[in-house]
Amino acid sequence: MDTEQPIAYLLAAISQVGFPIAVTSYLLIRFEKKLDILSATIARLSEAMKNQAGEE
Repeated sequence: MDTEQPIAYLLAAISQVGFPIAVTSYLLIRFEKKLDILSATIARLSEAMKNQAGEE
């Protein structure tokens, strides 16, 4: 099943580096993805504002 693989990976990570480090790594990876999305959105917003200012 697909659900067994992430659980096995998580348990292996916890046993190798410890729970706090495994959780911190997981959160940093998630935050990085969110920051990439926010950066792209800000760039699009900036471009839209430039286009709107040029039309006026």
